[in-house]
Amino acid sequence: MSAAQPRGKLYLVPTPLDFGCEVDAGLGAALPDQTIAIAAGLTHWITENAKSTRAFLKRVGGLRELAAPLQEQRITELPRQVHKKGDHDVGGGFDAKPLLAAALRGQDIGLVSEAGMPAIADPGSSVVRAAHALGLEAVPLVGPISLMLALAASGLNGQNFAFVGYLPADATGRAQRIRELEALAQKTGQTQLFIETPYRNAALLRGLLQTLKGTTRLAVCCGITLPQQRVHSGLVADWKQRAPTLPLELPAVFLIGK
Repeated sequence: MSAAQPRGKLYLVPTPLDFGCEVDAGLGAALPDQTIAIAAGLTHWITENAKSTRAFLKRVGGLRELAAPLQEQRITELPRQVHKKGDHDVGGGFDAKPLLAAALRGQDIGLVSEAGMPAIADPGSSVVRAAHALGLEAVPLVGPISLMLALAASGLNGQNFAFVGYLPADATGRAQRIRELEALAQKTGQTQLFIETPYRNAALLRGLLQTLKGTTRLAVCCGITLPQQRVHSGLVADWKQRAPTLPLELPAVFLIGK
């Protein structure tokens, strides 16, 4: 009787946080050698965006020889509705198992998003769930995770926290949601983290300063890992007295708490 065919692994491959930014953070500065080496050795990918993945692999290829040329890399995009609506809901109807067929044949597969760690504030959790269901090993690689870096730099409670995604875009809905999160943070001590599309960062910050109580602590972390990185944390009352200059055109993480 022949031995069972070895199965491939699903590697969760983080990418630099400079996606969409004019400044290149430098791949070697953003990712450790082991992560770059494993990425260079992969030829099969599941991704949020094929174009950004090719750009990432081109950067990897500048430091390590790729196992296959760019044009021969097997890159499969997640369905558009998965990144629009999220794929964290087990009952959402998206079955990612077919995307892992190559792993069942022994090929390692990389899961990648446009920036940071896939499946954290980005699509990918359905793929990881499918890997576990198929008995495949899911291996997270070391690299930047903007939420965790922002939390560490904020001085807010890092023992109890929640990421709540995006706040409503309209001013009324946004203010209501801010008040709800502030009440939760004050009652439980749980730090609330959220993000916004960069072109709306300034409007969100204005809404926070207009809505939050002066005794609430607010932190804003802009351009994490980039040369222009700025982190400011303090009571809202202090923010209003000494408003800092922040590069709000860059990706940012907002945090509120006690």
